[in-house]
Formats: sequence, structure tokens, C-alpha cells
Amino acid sequence: MAGRNNEDTGLLQQALDHLARADRHMADAIREIGAPPPRHRPAGFATLMDVIIAQQVSTASARAISGRLTERLSKVTPESFIALTDADLRAVGFSRQKTLYGRDLAAAFQDGRVSLPKLRRMPDEDAIAALSSVKGIGRWSAEVFLLFSLKRPDVMPAQDLALMVAAQRLKGLRARPDPKKLLKIAEPWRPFRSYGARMLWHYYRNGKGGIGGQPL
Repeated sequence: MAGRNNEDTGLLQQALDHLARADRHMADAIREIGAPPPRHRPAGFATLMDVIIAQQVSTASARAISGRLTERLSKVTPESFIALTDADLRAVGFSRQKTLYGRDLAAAFQDGRVSLPKLRRMPDEDAIAALSSVKGIGRWSAEVFLLFSLKRPDVMPAQDLALMVAAQRLKGLRARPDPKKLLKIAEPWRPFRSYGARMLWHYYRNGKGGIGGQPL
């Protein structure tokens, strides 16, 4: 039965069992800190706009900009966003670059370059390519959208610094793994690498030497 955050607890347990069998270090982490907390972001335009807003600013600044945009529009849609002038967007905190990226995202939803029904049917790599065609949406952003919004089970955002740091601690590595090495580490986790990534984020916060605080 799905939980409040659209978590399929049966699939979560199946994934954790697989990770524990496939990787003794992951098994140790699961015993130490338990399952990763649920997290879900709606699969829609507003979530991708938040991705653009969050780039190169602090979390507090991103939340403030997003909040002002929501206050201005009530509902953040491609149509409502594209109707705003550049001056309107400056007033809520958009830089020139974010304005360019936001307008391209809105145009992509309107012209069909990004279509949620199509994304849901696409293989992972095709969906990542479609999202990455939008200015300001790179591979990492696309992978995180697939993982948390589209609930794809086998995505590994290997460019994520927190995942690299967590993998180094989890595996007791002398050096931090680069994205290529992290993908190699995660290979035995297939077809549940998304859950492996979630465990690494969980471990980054709450495992041995973790930074504590709220989940990523």
C-alpha cells in the first residue's frame, strides 16, 4: 500500500533486501540506520521550475524566490509563467539567466519538447535526454526528477557530491569516488539503484560520521 509520500512499502522492502544481498556495506548501513525516509516531489512544471530556481543560490534564497513566484501566480504553470514580463521576474528574484532558463522550460512544455505523459512512457535515458534538452536542466537535475518525481527505480545521479562522499565513507575508500567510479560501485545494486542512492543520501546525513539534520 502506498504511503503518504507515494511510497510503495512493498517495493521499498524488496529493494532494500536486494541491496543487502548485493552489497555487504549497504547491508551494514541498512542495519545501522534503517530505511531511507520517504520523499516525493510532484511530477510537473513547478517542480522543474524549482530546480532552475535553486541553481547557484542558497536553499533559503531558493525558497524565498519560489515563494514569491507562487504568491504572484497562485499556480505555477507554463502559461502563467510565460505571461510574466522580465521586470515581473526580476521583482520576484529571477536573474537574467534564470529568466532565460525559465522561459525555455515553459516553451518546452508548450511546444511538446517536454511532455509528462511521454516522459512516463520513455526509457530512463530517453527521458533524461528530453529533460536535458531544456536550458538549465542538466543530467543531474533530470536524474533527480526521474528518481523522486517519476519514481523510476534504477537511476543513479552519480554527479551528486553527497552521494560521492557517502559512498567513500560507506566503503571505507581512501579517496572520494568520481562519478565513473560511483557508477561502478552501484552496478551490483541494479535494478534498484534509485534506492541505493536514497540510502547513500540517508547515510550522508545519519550514518557514521554523518552531518545530521534534515534528509536531503
